[in-house]
Amino acid sequence: MAATSSNQHKLDTSEIISDILCEFLEVAIHTILYVRDIYPAVIFDKRKKYNVPVQMSCHPQVNEYILSVLQSIKPLLKSDSIRSLALVIVDKMKHPMERFVFEIQPLMVSCFKDDVLLTRLESGLRAFLLKLNMCDAVLSANPPDCSFAIVVYTKESDARKLECPESTNQEFPWITVDDSEAQIEGGCILPLKSYTSDYLKMQLYVEERTNKGLQQS
Repeated sequence: MAATSSNQHKLDTSEIISDILCEFLEVAIHTILYVRDIYPAVIFDKRKKYNVPVQMSCHPQVNEYILSVLQSIKPLLKSDSIRSLALVIVDKMKHPMERFVFEIQPLMVSCFKDDVLLTRLESGLRAFLLKLNMCDAVLSANPPDCSFAIVVYTKESDARKLECPESTNQEFPWITVDDSEAQIEGGCILPLKSYTSDYLKMQLYVEERTNKGLQQS
């Protein structure tokens, strides 16, 4: 019975952590899209998350894409199979301009003992949102007509699961991308925030292409 209880606690913790991470990543992605002017400010509504003012898109297709991504990776978050998630901003020629990279390592070792630990975790995530809200001050402007894509880095076996929707009961279409489509050569890296707790290690940094204007050809 003790072993069964321990396994149940671990499952409970993984479920809680994956839910919290998906919720946080959704808000973080919307924040980046707003701060980096990927869409007009009029499509965003002001809300509050973790006691931080945030801007959330009200565009149905944008929201559906973001939610579909997060729903499809949730099983991999639960099993600690995701190395990182990157929001890649590309110009109109599909050259990567910026990569906001979330390196994620859930630590599924025990159950939540009390609400204090959950509050501390949410406090840590709040600090990430505050950093994202201020990152515009240290990044150069992107060229007009940029768009974005979300890239997930997993172990090879788990990547194949994403490409086969029947294996995860997901209908969202995932494809393998070439490094040239998502990597920035000769860019600079700006660390934004790192966090470590009993349940989660996460690091956020942004990789920015230098001389962005030279890519418009």
